[in-house]
Amino acid sequence: MKVLCLHGQGTSGDIFRSQSAAFRAKLGPGYTFTFVDAPFPCPPAPGIRVFYESGHYAWWTRQTVPLIKGSHQRLLDIIHESGPYDVLCCFSQGCSLVFSFLLYHAREAADDEPLPFKAVVFICGGIPFPVLEDLGYKVSPRAYEINDQTVGIMKAKAANLATMAANPGMIKVGVGLWDDTTDLIHDPSVIPEEEDVFGLDMTKMPEDLRINIPTVHIYGAKDPRWPTSMQLASFSKEGSRRMYDHGGGHDIPRSTEVSERIAGLFRGLERFL
Repeated sequence: MKVLCLHGQGTSGDIFRSQSAAFRAKLGPGYTFTFVDAPFPCPPAPGIRVFYESGHYAWWTRQTVPLIKGSHQRLLDIIHESGPYDVLCCFSQGCSLVFSFLLYHAREAADDEPLPFKAVVFICGGIPFPVLEDLGYKVSPRAYEINDQTVGIMKAKAANLATMAANPGMIKVGVGLWDDTTDLIHDPSVIPEEEDVFGLDMTKMPEDLRINIPTVHIYGAKDPRWPTSMQLASFSKEGSRRMYDHGGGHDIPRSTEVSERIAGLFRGLERFL
């Protein structure tokens, strides 16, 4: 299985290689992973400099349709240069890149133009609302409000991480960055109904904007951005998607249990390739 890995905003291909090392180590030599950098240098993601000093990039620096479409061409160039790939594995903004590519391909590509990959693994994913509106779906004010609220919580947690890194005496043994869940707006034990996925009514979503290839959705119960992971997962049809809560935050836990489960989800895609 040949896998192209697309990192999140404010990180890099090398950082994603490090973040994914634990689960990749559980897969055999039949899997190859390629890591690339997004095209735009940018500030590091909140809190990322605590662990990684250099090399920070974004697929777009402003969430506008022209910039997003421009990165679609960059994605196609990468696939043309080093592909073909069986699976795309993406994290955070990388998920938004692939999600938006899938939607525009479904709406705008010629009928005889196949997708240049067969399946996607989304990790801590999200969706860019400007793309939905560009394709004719009216995003509700509530969805925007929830998005802004969860982004704010995420930034606050990242700022707390940076503060603790500068003041080691504040660190409590056995207490992680994501363990305080009092500020979260979601209940991870409840998967939302299609009529209201944090402000998106999926029953009114045009059918051609649903994702029709096999997908895996990996997310964390303690992630402030859990609501947007649920929104992304709702675009994949139930029969072709697998969902897994790794129990952490906006990250990829490196425990043996989580690594084995994620590796197993990759193996489960083999029957579609």
